[in-house]
Amino acid sequence: MLVEIRKAKFTDEVQVPVLGQGTWRMGEDPTQRKAEVEALRLGIDLGMTLIDTAEMYADAESVVGEAIAGRRDDVFLVSKVLPENASRQGCIHACERSLGKLGTDCIDLYLLHWESPYPLEETLSAFVALREAGKIKEYGVSNFDTRMIESALALDNGERIASNQMLYNLMRRGPESHLIPSCRKAKVLVMAYSPLEQARMKMGTVINEIAQRHAASPAQIAIAWTLRTEGVIVIPKASKPEHIRENADVSRIRLDERDLKELDRAYPRQSDALEYL
Repeated sequence: MLVEIRKAKFTDEVQVPVLGQGTWRMGEDPTQRKAEVEALRLGIDLGMTLIDTAEMYADAESVVGEAIAGRRDDVFLVSKVLPENASRQGCIHACERSLGKLGTDCIDLYLLHWESPYPLEETLSAFVALREAGKIKEYGVSNFDTRMIESALALDNGERIASNQMLYNLMRRGPESHLIPSCRKAKVLVMAYSPLEQARMKMGTVINEIAQRHAASPAQIAIAWTLRTEGVIVIPKASKPEHIRENADVSRIRLDERDLKELDRAYPRQSDALEYL
């Protein structure tokens, strides 16, 4: 039986599930649209009500819009602006396009997808304007390393940065040394994407043995490991019902000290740097 997905504090007023749904590559194949919409709806039914998307992800925003039609209030919606659209006016226009595709009048969390050629102050000014207009509720960044996030937080309007989305999994452990602690100190929620290395995670003997102890799959153990740290949420992407249910079921898994020590030895941190896919 699936257990209730625990929540993480996003703002003083809002909590979000620690397990959300990613949408990268959704909307690329029109023949898969119905299955993708149904997968997202199933995830919502199972408590994974945070949905992450972006204007870069083909037609994923419109897939999300169809999936949440009639149940917008049940969902915490995240989208992202491309760096080349992150000027003040470009950001505002990009957000309005995303709102149209998503079929909503407000995005809960709007992120700068990665570092932009435009001054960050200009992007933050656009975020503030969008927030004041009621088109977004909160804003943040994605793929910002420790230096970048600390510099961003020191800017005008930077203090309201609510989240930093990053690549973080058993094979990409760089953020845990400095970046995640820095975000936690600043009360910036960490969103970990690609917890399974886009299905390329190396599943060896150790993780298989731990999975057997928890009556789980190796993929579930990898996701549960990412969630071991307070202030981190994870957004795995899945489009098959069995994978959606498997992701939601991670909520029941609690890795113990033995599990974590074995995983540390099997997947040692190779670098302190933030990596990208």
